Amino acid sequence: MINLRRLADFENFMRLLAGRIGQLVNLSSLANDVGVSSTTLKEWLSVLEASYVVFRLTPYFENLGKRVVKSPKIYFTDVGLASYLLGIESPTVAGRDPLIGSLFENMVVLEALKARLNAGREPHLYFYRDRQSCEVDLLFQEERRLVPIEIKSAMTFHSDFVRSIERFQQMTSSAARGYVIYAGDLTPKLANADVLHFADTATLFS
Repeated sequence: MINLRRLADFENFMRLLAGRIGQLVNLSSLANDVGVSSTTLKEWLSVLEASYVVFRLTPYFENLGKRVVKSPKIYFTDVGLASYLLGIESPTVAGRDPLIGSLFENMVVLEALKARLNAGREPHLYFYRDRQSCEVDLLFQEERRLVPIEIKSAMTFHSDFVRSIERFQQMTSSAARGYVIYAGDLTPKLANADVLHFADTATLFS
C-alpha cells in the first residue's frame, strides 16, 4: 500500500505521469522529478497497473533488429482522470491544451484495448519506434500481419499523416495496409492506408 506520509509525493507522481501520456517510460527521470527512488516509483506504478488506473503499451521489436526502442508507454484507463490531473476542466480548455494530442492518443488506444477485450480476444496491441526516428503510434497484430496505425488529434487531414505508416511498410514484409485515425470527418482514399474518424475506432478492433 502507499505510505500515507508520501501521499503528496504520490499525487505529484500521478500528475507527472498524466503529463507523460504516450511517452516512453523513463523511471529514473520521473523519480528525480518526484523526489523518490526508482524502486519506490516502480512499486507505485505496479499499484496503479494492478488497480487498472493505468496500463502499458509495449513496443514491438520481434524480427525488426536491435536498434528498436524497448521501453513501454503508459496510458490511463480513464482519460477524464488524466485530464483532471492535468487541470483540464472543460472541452474548451482541452482543445487549447498543448497535451490534447497525447490525451486524444490515449483515448484511441484505450478504445482499441476495450474493443479487443470486450470481444473476448487478446489485445495484441503494440507501438513501434526505432533510433532512426521512425515511429508508429499503434500496431495491431492480426494473425501474422502487423497493421500500422497513426493517431492524430487534428480536424484537418494532411498527407504527411501516412509518412510513418509508409516507412514501416517499407521496413518489413509483415506490414499490412495501415490506418489513420483522426478527429476530422473527411476520409480520403490513399494508396497504403485507410482513414477513419475516431468514433469508428472500435469497429477496427472488434
